[in-house]
Amino acid sequence: MNTPTPLQARLNDTQEAFDSVAADYDGPRGNNTAIQDMRAEMWRWLDASFPPGSRLIDLGCGTGLDAVHLAAQGHRVTATDWSERMVARTRDRAQDAGLDVDARAIGAHELHRLEGDGLFDGAYSNLGPLNCVPDLQAVATECARLVRPGGRLVFTVIGRWCPWEIAHYAWRRRWARIGVRFARDTVAVGMNGRTIWTRYYTPAEFHAAFVAHFELEVQRGLCVFVPPPYLTWLAERHPRWHERLWALDRRVAGWPGINRLGDHFLLVMRRRAS
Repeated sequence: MNTPTPLQARLNDTQEAFDSVAADYDGPRGNNTAIQDMRAEMWRWLDASFPPGSRLIDLGCGTGLDAVHLAAQGHRVTATDWSERMVARTRDRAQDAGLDVDARAIGAHELHRLEGDGLFDGAYSNLGPLNCVPDLQAVATECARLVRPGGRLVFTVIGRWCPWEIAHYAWRRRWARIGVRFARDTVAVGMNGRTIWTRYYTPAEFHAAFVAHFELEVQRGLCVFVPPPYLTWLAERHPRWHERLWALDRRVAGWPGINRLGDHFLLVMRRRAS
């Protein structure tokens, strides 16, 4: 039996972690009130970025909530994920909805397995799957091959500067936990007793991998003023304030400086002509 390389071992750890939660990841664990609001914000930008009937690839589809939503709107969606159990959930969700979604067990680090050039009008990735890929530059190169000139990428990525998280852990004097997002390399993050290997980015760091082929159109913070998903009890306890904070997020999270902050950030990038 071959011993996996350290990189493959980390990929396997991440795959096993998401396989372990696939059965209920569209419930409170992975789709609580705060995440539903973040998803709705992502859908708003997807609607603005892709015309009806677009050919789209989902990088890190999870249980298929985004893929099925877009398929229901008439888009042709290829949904990919490194977790086979997540892909199975996506297939079942699409079948239950009577929709055609091409769901494939392909990680974002394996896009070279997809044959052909310019197959898609765009790609999207929601809520941080691309934080788990070992080589972001390779993802950018494959996206440039797969997405036609003029097509867009719409990504939400877990960011480095989250004011709520800094305040939350500073209040508890958990200084080491504050430093997790500021690590310059991949770090181990626990989920369901397993490990997800994650790297955190600033928008500039993330876009640097794509800049050769993609022009930045939109950069926004996501959950800048709104508490992040692991503080969803605040939204449930204070729903009126939660709505006001979301209104503030939508109004100012694209302003320079503020658009670097948040639990996540959102980027829209357009494929250059050459």
